[in-house]
Amino acid sequence: MDVLIDWVTQIILFLVLASVVDLLIPATSMKKYIKLTVGLILILIFLKPVFYLFDMDVKQSLQAAYTEITNEQTENQHLKNSMEMKKSEIQASQRAYIEEQTVVQLKELANEPLKKNYQQQIAAIDLKFSDGVDAADENAKKKLKRITVYLQEPQTEEGGVAVVENVVINTEKSATEEDEFNADGVKDLLHDVWEIEKEKITIARGGGAS
Repeated sequence: MDVLIDWVTQIILFLVLASVVDLLIPATSMKKYIKLTVGLILILIFLKPVFYLFDMDVKQSLQAAYTEITNEQTENQHLKNSMEMKKSEIQASQRAYIEEQTVVQLKELANEPLKKNYQQQIAAIDLKFSDGVDAADENAKKKLKRITVYLQEPQTEEGGVAVVENVVINTEKSATEEDEFNADGVKDLLHDVWEIEKEKITIARGGGAS
């Protein structure tokens, strides 16, 4: 008889405790796991007489239930992290592809006028955007901080390229050098073709970075 009274008392006390815990815990994603744990403990208390009959270890059963819940949470977190990593990789790949295509289009627009007017062609283009902006942005052109254009001699008929050493463009050029390469004129041309502010365009000679 004492065992039965003790069992009923445990059930009543646990129900009161569970009600208090339910009121105290915030409504977060963890609340459902806490409710699940409380429910499992309550079921085990109800089944306590059965455990006595079959000589089961209640503590071991609770530990197994807790371990299972913890493992499930860990697996869910790993899956979430893996999905976020793959999402970041896909986005980075898409940005790189869009930027590459943007460079190709800019070259196609400017190479013919450059060959015709200045006997130059674009070897590479380096795009620099504001923080958090890339070529995939709809307003990327407006948020472009700097575009560095690397020029070289046009390809010869044999397919070779005349190698030109990297030089720094400055205002202290001789008349011969200015006639040979007019940086301001090239900027004006690119400004008209690309509709990008001249202040954002930097001209360099040589192969460039890409």
